Amino acid sequence: MRASFDAQPLALPIMTKQQGPQELAIALAISTLRKEAPLAEDLAVLFKESGHTLALVGGPVRDAILGRLGNDLDFTTSARPDVTKSILSKWADAVWDTGALFGTIAGKKGDVTVEVTTYRSDVYDPNSRKPDVDFGDSIIGDLGRRDFTVNAMALELTTPTPEFIDPFNGVTDLAKRVLRTPGTATDSFSDDPLRMMRAARFMSQLDFTVDAEVIAAMSSIADRISIISAERVRDELTKILLSDRPRLGLTLLVETGIAAIVLPELPMLKLEIDEHHHHKDVYEHTLTVLEQAIALEDRIGGPDLVIRLAALLHDIGKPKTRELIPGGGVSFHHHEVVGARLAKARLKALRFDNATIDKVYTLVFLHLRFHGYGSGEWTDSAVRRYVRDADELLTHLHVLTRADCTTRNAKKAAMLATTYDSLEERIALLQEEEELNAIRPDLDGNQIMEILGVKPSPLIGKAYAHMLEIRLDRGPLSDEEARRELALWWEANAPK
Repeated sequence: MRASFDAQPLALPIMTKQQGPQELAIALAISTLRKEAPLAEDLAVLFKESGHTLALVGGPVRDAILGRLGNDLDFTTSARPDVTKSILSKWADAVWDTGALFGTIAGKKGDVTVEVTTYRSDVYDPNSRKPDVDFGDSIIGDLGRRDFTVNAMALELTTPTPEFIDPFNGVTDLAKRVLRTPGTATDSFSDDPLRMMRAARFMSQLDFTVDAEVIAAMSSIADRISIISAERVRDELTKILLSDRPRLGLTLLVETGIAAIVLPELPMLKLEIDEHHHHKDVYEHTLTVLEQAIALEDRIGGPDLVIRLAALLHDIGKPKTRELIPGGGVSFHHHEVVGARLAKARLKALRFDNATIDKVYTLVFLHLRFHGYGSGEWTDSAVRRYVRDADELLTHLHVLTRADCTTRNAKKAAMLATTYDSLEERIALLQEEEELNAIRPDLDGNQIMEILGVKPSPLIGKAYAHMLEIRLDRGPLSDEEARRELALWWEANAPK
């Protein structure tokens, strides 16, 4: 027996006077599900034959209505985990039960990954970030414990015809593009404080607004976010940053006080400005730099977490280095050095991987280097060092440096862009002449040991570093010149 989602294929419908929001939603969801994940139909048949329900639930229902369903599908069922595992094993190419204690069994068939979770009616300990898992018998109860109404919709697939279940008017909120919670926002966020960051994420990903009650609850219990693990906070922050509109979510986190706990360096950029000591609004400047970096990401190859983190954190050293200049004005001497150190500390606290931390540190540290270029006075040696220090992040540094220009003075902006164009042209020319991306001394370590007649030792490393400095200063040397420079260095540094 093979069930069908509908007798006739559904095209994306146009609402008529006879159609309400739910009728339109179910038509959209079914049409998208059939097109993007037809394998779900076979899975529904297996659960129905076993006497259990199976419903597409949460984010995938929302995304199906929006016509943007992905390959990761979430289902809820009346079956207990051991039964779910048995059923799923008949359908999937691979099954894993690492989430069984929480009622979740996962499987993969082709390109589709599914998670099937038993109805839940969890109870939360106020002092814990993990619930006491309690399986339920009602899909309504299961939906009531979810984060937002737009994620508390289900499409029951084991009924004679698909049944759209929406007890909290999520489809109406979806149409209005507003985030509300199924119950009171305070209770929801107290149960799972990470939902507050998810509100910011959905703002950024879906361009939603947030209900006033949600904002008030976030503001009143912002400190609850401190019980959430750094890894979960990191993952939500990453999703916000990699969204199309990160400014929206970041602004919500700052205005509700959550950023003061998870990313305190961001709200600290709201520096006080008085009439005598003018400076650019560093907080607004930072968000603009982030947006301008995103607009230039095609140079990197698409959405890039490293450049977005670097843009967000590039000026976080300014609050600690701010000095008022007598007579007016403000200085932030060495804020790039302080900022790089602060960025590394914050990213470590958020459990980012070492490679990401090191790259962001380097970009923040180097982001002001271009401003020493003036109108092109750098020597070839200085250009080589710029490329050497940026190394694999040279294109990222190009993007960050260009994005860091947020002046409203069109003449000044054009001058800076032209100046940076000339620097990139010089880099390109030197790269063509000297292969700057692979710049090395004219003598390698083995040649140095052979010429000096010595065995491996720290002295060889010092000799190598000396020869690299000469290479950066003067460009390529002939073999004779390189040997002469090494001999001069050895004469001054050989053990007596």
